Amino acid sequence: MGRAFEYRKAAKMKRWGQMSRIFPKLAKAITIAAKEGGDDPDMNAKLRTAIQNAKAQNMPKDNITAAIKRASGKDATDFTEVNYEGKGPHGVLVYVECATDNTTRTVANIKYYFNKFGNGLVPTGSLEFLFTRKAVLEFEKTDDIDIEELEFDLIDAGLEEIDEHEGTIYVYGDYKNFGSLTKAFEEKGIELTKANLQRIPTSPVEFTEEQLQDIEVLIDKIEEDDDVQGVYTNIA
Repeated sequence: MGRAFEYRKAAKMKRWGQMSRIFPKLAKAITIAAKEGGDDPDMNAKLRTAIQNAKAQNMPKDNITAAIKRASGKDATDFTEVNYEGKGPHGVLVYVECATDNTTRTVANIKYYFNKFGNGLVPTGSLEFLFTRKAVLEFEKTDDIDIEELEFDLIDAGLEEIDEHEGTIYVYGDYKNFGSLTKAFEEKGIELTKANLQRIPTSPVEFTEEQLQDIEVLIDKIEEDDDVQGVYTNIA
């Protein structure tokens, strides 16, 4: 259960709860999905999920529609998805996923954060094997959902693990089964509050509270960047 409820959850939710930060990131995810697979959510699972995540954060419908239209407009921006890896304070490993229209700007910013608040970037691919990519889906538990029955039904869709914490159910599966898992929920009529791909550390490391405070400074700076879509660490 620890990997789903790391110490940073409350702080991260507080930051991402600020519309000025989260809406541009959600809009970018929608635009990228629409550009890759078309603007029809019924035919584009990635777009459908991006819209679902946006709605879960109370993103206005007009913003969602604008993000979809942006993908096919004459001034449509071409975003490049790029990852960066680095070491933070006390040896923490950090994996950063970005979506940018200017890689020169993005790499300069990410490099600055790591040099000032951490221990610098490492060559691409150095840390990737230390993280396992997983499909992570969340939904709110209700009295009419039998978790044991649901767990059994989701096995064929690729379920690997299911956790519950404070009324929220977390479903884990291999990243390749993201589509089959989301489809299974749609067929069951269970509305997800969030569904995405995450990188889970294969060998989590424990840090002291004092060390975590130093690490949090770096993570805060990285997550504030508009080009950053996801940040993952090897914190237990």
